[in-house]
Amino acid sequence: MRLPARRLLPATALTAVSALLTGCFAGAESAGDAGADGKRVRIAMMLPPRSGLSPLSDDAFKLSRWSTAETLVKLDEDGDARPALATKWQQSGRTWTFEIRDGVTFHDGTKLDAEAVVRSLTKAAAASPKPRILDGVELTTKAEDADTVTVTTGTEDPLVPQRLSSPQLSILAAKAYRAKAVNPVGAGTGPFELTKVSGTASATLDRYDKYWGGKAKAPGIDVTFVPDGTARAAALRTGEADIVEAIPVSQAAVLDQDLITEVPMPRTNTLYLNTENGAFKDASLRAAARGAIDAESIVESVYEGRADVAEGLLGPALPWAADLRTPVKHTKAGEPDGTTITIGTFTDRAELPEVAATLQQQLQRAGFKVKLDVREYANIESDALAGKFDAFILSRATVLDSGDPAAYLYSDFGSDGSFNISQLADSKVDKALRKASDTKAGDARRKAVIEAEAAVLAQDAAVPMLHERVIQGDAAGVVGAAHDPRERELVTAATYVK
Repeated sequence: MRLPARRLLPATALTAVSALLTGCFAGAESAGDAGADGKRVRIAMMLPPRSGLSPLSDDAFKLSRWSTAETLVKLDEDGDARPALATKWQQSGRTWTFEIRDGVTFHDGTKLDAEAVVRSLTKAAAASPKPRILDGVELTTKAEDADTVTVTTGTEDPLVPQRLSSPQLSILAAKAYRAKAVNPVGAGTGPFELTKVSGTASATLDRYDKYWGGKAKAPGIDVTFVPDGTARAAALRTGEADIVEAIPVSQAAVLDQDLITEVPMPRTNTLYLNTENGAFKDASLRAAARGAIDAESIVESVYEGRADVAEGLLGPALPWAADLRTPVKHTKAGEPDGTTITIGTFTDRAELPEVAATLQQQLQRAGFKVKLDVREYANIESDALAGKFDAFILSRATVLDSGDPAAYLYSDFGSDGSFNISQLADSKVDKALRKASDTKAGDARRKAVIEAEAAVLAQDAAVPMLHERVIQGDAAGVVGAAHDPRERELVTAATYVK
């Protein structure tokens, strides 16, 4: 694999960025007691809060990455549920019973009990809009005694523990819910207490010494929100930040390679082919398009080698997928003979227009005539879902908040899926998707998921091209930073700066 070309940041830009960040991180050591046992962890994050750090929004993932708000359940790398604020659980039909961990206190000193769990989950279930993880889910909770909670769903749901791992279902103290908006300041149970939020500029967290899981190694966390990718990369170069998330591909080459980690994301760059109308209603032409695509050249030229060529819809962020996958039998490819197709994509993800231009060249060499329609996502989504393109390029998350890919597969390829850009309606695919959705979590479900993936790929309804990575920067003195494909963890109790 060739090395990406070096693209250096101009010295004037670097100076300006450094000055900006110095101001952002100024006083970080005084934002709480640095203590004799280590330095505070300085983080440069990409996206500022959108909803005042409400756990009922996507801001919940920030609370999770800072280890301040916790959930009943956490996920291991395979997506299986493991104890967190709940120590064990069992299912009886539509009802799950959870035992609440003893000895846990919120950051305001109040005790975690069943009533606190019921309060948080009931607030989430009644929210408008609901947290994504509860879309289409009727969920009620009840305190059976001081440390036992039952969770009941409208229909039998094998994924209730996985759903309860979503950061949007974090358990917070009663004080968080006293105003109309949920306020997580001083209300979590994690090893770090959120003590201050300065709008969309910064946040401060201090170590919570009564954490049930043991004292954190770092005395605190100082967060600065830096939307500009060049500025975030500069923060690592100049030593202004200890941990930097989402370094752009274009900046990765100028950094000390020992300081960056490329983390596979559960996100696949896919070419969806319209199976209902137009040229790709013909399965042999879908096969011809699949055969014409050189994904490796896209990875090298567009992503500078910082992505993984796809073997299926599910990539290396789901480490179990590759071992379960078997060869897929495809339809024989036909001859395009100058067939005209229109490919749509959007500008919101910087790489996609370039991917589209590369695909245009590859498919034209195979005999297609290719037109491109590239717009902002807000202006093109409805046309894509209505089947107005022959093909559509999408960067798509393959696991949603439950950490399980069955929901993504059903949404995108089920006959009544809500995001069925391929307009696929195939009885064998639907049967495989239902089996995957209904199977209990664990090895059997993972096997059913891969069988469903194979059923989709056999139709050439989608051509997976590559799996994206997120590039994280850790300064030389950082120890124990998390590199999480699901982006739920970043600084943990084990993280510190030498």
